[in-house]
Amino acid sequence: MKEIERKFLVRGEEWRALVSGPGRPLCQAYLSTDPDRVVRVRIDGDRAFLTIKGRNKGITRPEYEYAIPVADARELLDLACTVPVEKIRHHIPSSAGLWEIDEFLGANAGLVVAEIELENDTENPTPPFPVLCEVSGIARYYNSSLARHPYSLWTGSDHEAEAS
Repeated sequence: MKEIERKFLVRGEEWRALVSGPGRPLCQAYLSTDPDRVVRVRIDGDRAFLTIKGRNKGITRPEYEYAIPVADARELLDLACTVPVEKIRHHIPSSAGLWEIDEFLGANAGLVVAEIELENDTENPTPPFPVLCEVSGIARYYNSSLARHPYSLWTGSDHEAEAS
């Protein structure tokens, strides 16, 4: 399987008016953060998943996701090599597809990232809400990076590229 997605740094609060349904709390941590094989465990309400992602090639990378028992996921969280990343995931349907807005909590509070999964890597949808910039392929915005170096620890220089 392949994951093809674009990510954007969200600006402001206008996106909230477009949200469809309540947000879902997610908790995830990483068993491996090696760029060649990221292994994540995620709890999404009463469901849980083990996901393996390969190295990015542009906005595309291999991805394999498997449903696992929530009890197993809780145990795997204890084996993680990172702290958990917690966020609320919101959905915004659009003509381009389903936008997922991740509103990060805890050590990553203040960060809001939108992503959209695509059929091919030539698609370039315009978000239906204000964004600062596209952050596809910028490693510090990967959840596995945020688990190791949270947004709350970023310095002013970490934010300079997004401000320009």
